[in-house]
Amino acid sequence: MALPRLCARSGAALTAQSTHSTRTSALPKICRRNLNSDVRITRTGKPILTVSGGRSSLGGYTATVFGATGFLGRYIVNRLARSGCTVVVPFREEMTKRHLKVAGDLGRVVFLEMDLRNLASIEESVRHSDIVYNLIGRDYPTKNFDLYDVHVEGTKRIAEAVAKYDIDRFVQVSSHSVDLNSPSEFYRTKARGEQVAREIYPETTIVRPAPMFGFEDRLLNTLAGATNVITSNSLEQRFRPVHVIDVGMALENMLHDDTTAAETYELYGPKEYSMGEISELVDKEILKHRRHINVPPSVMKPLARYMNKYIWWPVGSEDEVEREFIDQTIDPTAKTFADLNIEPVDLSTKAYEYLKGYRSSAHYDLPPQTERERREERKYLHVIDDQ
Repeated sequence: MALPRLCARSGAALTAQSTHSTRTSALPKICRRNLNSDVRITRTGKPILTVSGGRSSLGGYTATVFGATGFLGRYIVNRLARSGCTVVVPFREEMTKRHLKVAGDLGRVVFLEMDLRNLASIEESVRHSDIVYNLIGRDYPTKNFDLYDVHVEGTKRIAEAVAKYDIDRFVQVSSHSVDLNSPSEFYRTKARGEQVAREIYPETTIVRPAPMFGFEDRLLNTLAGATNVITSNSLEQRFRPVHVIDVGMALENMLHDDTTAAETYELYGPKEYSMGEISELVDKEILKHRRHINVPPSVMKPLARYMNKYIWWPVGSEDEVEREFIDQTIDPTAKTFADLNIEPVDLSTKAYEYLKGYRSSAHYDLPPQTERERREERKYLHVIDDQ
């Protein structure tokens, strides 16, 4: 029987062990042996029936992933669903969730319509779950939600629902460089969201990933795109990019490791880059040179503010310009990948895999024939073909 390594709620583990021993003492020895091998007692004493297997197995766990339709969400949903967990995916728009239907076997991925201002829909999404992940975040304000609405008020409603139904685990995915006194509203609201989550649910696990790269990222794809020409900090921002698959693996490990409760994790890559160094790496892989024009923040900020206000598709925001001037900071007291037995991969080892689609088709064409090659080819041409 898998027992909890850490019990944040005093007495829960002991109660669970004594209760489980009492219930199984009257069973035959063979039944107890089979039962013990398939039961995991969670941190709060809840028994979870588990079986070893893959995509078509039934893992016993039920996980709710808010923000699953985003970049990171698809990776954690896939990792949970393919191991047999039942994954509840709250969504707002019908078309944004369709790629998640095939992440798990039939019935393993369950969709529920949810609105971040509707507490009843949030409670319906979490009330049967063993763990809740909050991946909801917003880079720019919209007419319906500003950054405070999403990162603070939204987190508050989700944490209240988790506390109401006494969910075993709650994982709040925040951001790197969070600071209540940051000049960036994004970092300020993310920091306040962490505080709110811990105030309502003290055993919240905080995860702060660095800028992530992968197939659908906004890092490599932005630098490789032909329309990315305007910057404000001359590509001097410095950070440690992390592979999104490594972050998804870390979030999955937190489901099975109860020692991660009430802890804070900083998840970042093994090497620090400047944005200019990553841009050079991208140019090398796509065999093209993307030109960048530096626009002073005094001009770019008001321009981004009005574009974000009057254009209905994402075009950047004033706060994103501000974040270009903030290098990544790391909390030395926080835990890292090493505490989860994960070795993160470096950006340079995966750049070709994610950028080869941007290479020109001319790169794969054969070079023009030389005169010698033409003469050699004529030797094998039929006389009719040469006329």
